[in-house]
Amino acid sequence: MADALTQIEAARANLGVPTRRTSPLALLGATGLAATAAVLLAGVMVLGPGVVIEDPTVVQAEQGVG
Repeated sequence: MADALTQIEAARANLGVPTRRTSPLALLGATGLAATAAVLLAGVMVLGPGVVIEDPTVVQAEQGVG
């Protein structure tokens, strides 16, 4: 029983909040990733699910341009 209590106390000691230093570059990278995701999601919301963007070379060939 005393061994179990010792293990429990050791486990509780490990449950503390870890102290980590954050890098300014990591923050900048995370911000850039979030901004890129926001722009891509905004593009999806504006275009919608039924929009098809055709290949310009195919469109030009059908119109006889070029």
